[in-house]
Amino acid sequence: MSQPYENVAVLGAGAWGTALAQVAAAAKRAVTLWAREAEVVDGVNQAQENPLFLPGVRLNPVIRATDELEEVASADLILAVPPAQHMRATLKALRPHLRTGTPIVLCAKGVERGTLALMTDVLQEELPDRTPAVLSGPGFAKDVARGLPTATTIASPDQELAQRIVATIGLPTFRPYVADDLVGAEIGGAVKNVIAIACGVAEGRKLGDGARAALITRGFAELTRLGLAMGGKAETLSGLCGLGDLVLTCASLTSRNTSLGAALGEGRKLADILAERRSVAEGMESAPAVAALAERHNVEMPISTAVDAIVAERISIDDAITQLLARPFKAEGV
Repeated sequence: MSQPYENVAVLGAGAWGTALAQVAAAAKRAVTLWAREAEVVDGVNQAQENPLFLPGVRLNPVIRATDELEEVASADLILAVPPAQHMRATLKALRPHLRTGTPIVLCAKGVERGTLALMTDVLQEELPDRTPAVLSGPGFAKDVARGLPTATTIASPDQELAQRIVATIGLPTFRPYVADDLVGAEIGGAVKNVIAIACGVAEGRKLGDGARAALITRGFAELTRLGLAMGGKAETLSGLCGLGDLVLTCASLTSRNTSLGAALGEGRKLADILAERRSVAEGMESAPAVAALAERHNVEMPISTAVDAIVAERISIDDAITQLLARPFKAEGV
């Protein structure tokens, strides 16, 4: 059995970061949760609740919130959970405070816009001395924070590190499986959010369960094509952090991405939807980068490309649906 890390810091106090802090606390680790918002710091420390991002969930009193990066940097293990588009700035701000060798687990799902960098690429550029590790897989923050059964993936080329992370946060109800395929883990987590927006649009337009099943299945084909083209493994993409995460995210309006798509499908304006939300729908942010990666790797991804066009307001939803339905018939494996 690997030796667990005893002091865990969670960098980012959104819903998922707070849920992971709850997991680490349940595993009997000392937990520091870093938040930008004073309201979150006060809520966690004084009322054991994150009032902005995870209201209604009683948090373990072991969790201590802070807005000081120096306190995060003193931990034995850091779980980095900012939104994907803010990962670079967050790691850059953390860098002056870090001790040599402290492992960082990347827990955000997305592709950086502009650079088309995966989160492991961002880590390599900002903290090149760190061995990459990725936590990805199916799980809703409220379910995880309440201790409902969840399985996930810890991917790292250093399997000893992966096993230590499992020993640190693994629980009977939070079951991490180890893998060595960083690309597969990251592409699965990023693309499934884009496909979830498409499934939400179908829900909002009341296109039926068959349409959602088709989008999930053909979306999985897109996810797999891109993942393989970028060097990922088929078994990773068909596992928890690929197919598993895709099915969960696309099947429920609990997903921020699916609910965003549903609101768009109902005819609401994107600006109005976003104005009501605090949490980020990563699929909206990653869609342009995913579409660009598809073009770079010469991979056909019509659903992802349509989502990119919809959220960028380059095409109407009705026109996007018409174009997808007018695509030529072909063999399923193509």
